[in-house]
Amino acid sequence: MPQTSLMMTLQFSSSGTPVNVQAKHFLIPGLGRYDHKYSPKLPSKFPKASIFNSHQIPHPILHQPPVNQSVAAIVFGDGSESRLYPLTKRRSEGAIPIASNYRLIDAVVSNCINSNINKIYALTQFNSTSLNSHLSRAYSGASLGKEGFVEVIAAYQSPEDQGWFQGTADAIRRCLWVLEEYPVAEFLVLPGHHLYKMDYQKVIESHRNRKSDITIVASNGITKRDQDPGVGVLKINTENQVMQYSLKSNKEPVNYAVAETLTRCDDSSYSYIPSMGIYLINRATMVNLLNNHFPKAMDFGTEVIRGALSLGMKVEAYLFEGYWEDMRSIEAFYQANMECIKKLNTGYKLVLYLPMEA
Repeated sequence: MPQTSLMMTLQFSSSGTPVNVQAKHFLIPGLGRYDHKYSPKLPSKFPKASIFNSHQIPHPILHQPPVNQSVAAIVFGDGSESRLYPLTKRRSEGAIPIASNYRLIDAVVSNCINSNINKIYALTQFNSTSLNSHLSRAYSGASLGKEGFVEVIAAYQSPEDQGWFQGTADAIRRCLWVLEEYPVAEFLVLPGHHLYKMDYQKVIESHRNRKSDITIVASNGITKRDQDPGVGVLKINTENQVMQYSLKSNKEPVNYAVAETLTRCDDSSYSYIPSMGIYLINRATMVNLLNNHFPKAMDFGTEVIRGALSLGMKVEAYLFEGYWEDMRSIEAFYQANMECIKKLNTGYKLVLYLPMEA
């Protein structure tokens, strides 16, 4: 029986004025997840060159396939070490309720859907029962197009790998046999417990225009992470090319304000900016790094990204100006939750519409 779905939408107001986003209605005849195989066919020959007069407008040639056919999202819903304990005593970070009716992972999945990314893999492991149940129930009838889906890949054992996922890089490597099912061009790696609104299509456009191997999204907004140990810090030049990836420690705090001032005064200097843990990486680059160059790497940021830089790959930074909360503490989660519930005119405003039966 057909179902009607209200797609999830996020609302933000970083400038003090709410931004309203309309919900979209979709008719769902069926999931279509396994009914059709995705096999996009690009034209083997582009149209021949033609001569146009001043009254004729040439038709643009599509060099890149649509985002919903060429990008797959990989969302991590949990981690072995949580900063939100005891909220994570029985559930993963991505499954923690937010704004009464939603889960943290809904914000990230909503970003994907509103960015026209309809192939979403959720990799889960620790305390994942609640998260797996939520994802399967909330999105089983979501209208994601003929080839769209939200698919949970839980940690598993096999004759070759008899242990748990040892990190983000290890999890992706062991799931490549599933992730490579569709011939996408790029993978978008996302943490599943952050709050923000982002149009990933802009990241993809920047990535392709600059012909990057890897693009890392970094926070350039007013929210700084000066006091957070363990946050990834990018050293970038004036062209936003990543020169170094490091982890901030308590002993060596990074003063972002000073770094930004130096950059404005001296074009030859570098700036330091916190990574949001969001990576857009070419499919071939991903497979090559994980299987060939660093087959023993466990963490994607500290090992794979650093390794890519050491190999001379083109790693770029995409600067994000909007609101971002990475749930670094119970206090941060409480403040974000209160802002959502009270519907303040500043900060983050969350309005998500989950699938429901007609």
